[in-house]
Amino acid sequence: MSERDSSRPRSTRTLTVPYTGGTERRGPATMGQANMIRCVLRDDPAHINIYDVWPVPAGTRLEAAIDALRALVVRHEALRTTFPHASGTAPCEQVVAAEGEFTVTVLDHAELPPDGARYATTVARRARDGRFRLDREFPLRVSVVAQDGAPAFVAVTASHAATDGSALAVLREEWLTLLGGGTLPPVTALTPLGLAAEEAAPAGLRRSGASLRYWEGIIRTGPQAMFAEPRATGTDVRVPQLTLRSPRGAEALARVAERTGGLPSTVLLTAWCALIAHRTGQTTCVAAVPTSNRFLPRLARTVNTVSQDALLSLDVRVPSFDALLRKAWGAALNAYRHSQFDALRLWEMIGETTYERGSHFARDIVFNDVSTLPATLAAATPAPDGPEPELSWGPDQMLPTRVLTFVHRTAPVLHLGMWLDPGLFTRDEAEAFVTGLVRLLEAAGAQDVPFTDLTEVTGVRPVARDTDWTRVDGCWVSPPAVADALSQALGGLPVHVAVDSPGADAPPGTAPSGTASDGGEGRQLTAFLASDGSPPTPEKAHAALMAALPGRPGLLAPRRYVIVQGAPAEADRSSAWLRQRILMEGTGRGRGM
Repeated sequence: MSERDSSRPRSTRTLTVPYTGGTERRGPATMGQANMIRCVLRDDPAHINIYDVWPVPAGTRLEAAIDALRALVVRHEALRTTFPHASGTAPCEQVVAAEGEFTVTVLDHAELPPDGARYATTVARRARDGRFRLDREFPLRVSVVAQDGAPAFVAVTASHAATDGSALAVLREEWLTLLGGGTLPPVTALTPLGLAAEEAAPAGLRRSGASLRYWEGIIRTGPQAMFAEPRATGTDVRVPQLTLRSPRGAEALARVAERTGGLPSTVLLTAWCALIAHRTGQTTCVAAVPTSNRFLPRLARTVNTVSQDALLSLDVRVPSFDALLRKAWGAALNAYRHSQFDALRLWEMIGETTYERGSHFARDIVFNDVSTLPATLAAATPAPDGPEPELSWGPDQMLPTRVLTFVHRTAPVLHLGMWLDPGLFTRDEAEAFVTGLVRLLEAAGAQDVPFTDLTEVTGVRPVARDTDWTRVDGCWVSPPAVADALSQALGGLPVHVAVDSPGADAPPGTAPSGTASDGGEGRQLTAFLASDGSPPTPEKAHAALMAALPGRPGLLAPRRYVIVQGAPAEADRSSAWLRQRILMEGTGRGRGM
């Protein structure tokens, strides 16, 4: 039988599984649920729905596998939760059922493909395509992949409004415990309704407010995008998966932790941030760290979606790896403490702050360390037996990020899943980047690594920017590109953008890696617009340019717009524009800056 034929089930049937024994409850949605509901209603289901594959222990009967699933549904309120809401509105309430039913699809095969786990993953991924009906649908789509009636894998696709990747890992571990005849301890982690009550209490509201202020500080002063460079375009990109598995990397990580006294997770995060900042020529690494909001014991094993980003801001202007490691734990802890917030208020704040600043916040890089969670199928894969490190390419998927890293395992194998924007990294460059991360760990395992040596140590070079690029307000910017975009947004009006430098200028182009180079905080842009007819107001000019920013990280709005009568003959000289008659000027923000 061919592999193609073996991937076709000889029979497919759907079983309805009733459950009872829970307690009916209702209350407000949590901040994490509200955050993911916003995404579930807006995003492509294939991008927002999540999945996992659970291997079935040999000898397990189908009835036992289903009974264990039923027990989990009764045990965890999130699996009995729906979000009622009127059409056209977003849910703000959750309802927990005491009883109900769910379905399990059984795909029975005469023979499974040689790589049954990969096939089961395909089944789970395929089930992501349909949007979950939040008001009435069971939050898991469960398929049992069987061979000759014996279950081999369970493919689970989940609504991100009810669970996240960490929750699926907890469910997988508990399901296997039940199948092995074990007894589960009482649930001590916060339930979704318990978390919602904490968030609504005065202390929870203060925490949320502090988180918004923390985020605003980064959004207002940090780089608007880590990958602000000529090849960075678009807001959603199709990215192939690159997997690294390396016992050598795990050994190096352990040596760095032993030498420095740092936690392996912090060491890896530090190395990753250092290499990202080195490659992008940035002085600060701003990264989303999603799993970090489970750092509290009462949230570590909650079956719920607590998917809210912790936003890490790590200043890399230090001389060496050890110096950065000493800063990283405090920066990470600060980010973790500010990862609970009202998502709607957060995005309102981001919109207001970026409009004032004249920027567009890009969630460019994401670091998701799931290595400390209950084992996943990815983490259970064997060590490579070929060349070191082992690199393999997987399927593409659309992502709103430039670089996404999943840490599946740190020992005895360093196992990373990475997605790197192919517009910024060719396949060779992507492989060189992840290999460079291992090389950095190996070097840091032996001794402290000066950041002036990063290119030599890792083989990764900083991006090359031509002299049109400079730092302004903490961001890499191309003033000529700003002028072109503003001109196009205003129907072709002549535009000149000048860089005002109150202090000493840092040289344009690539910033020295790991040095105390100028972040451009003292600089600002001034736009000169020529008009022979009805001139645009600064407010109109700013609004038009802000609409053009998404997907173009090299653009930053000027701090001031100066509209003059006609363009000068020497249109590339700021002094010539200043000799023109000024018709009006202002910030365009509706109030003084």
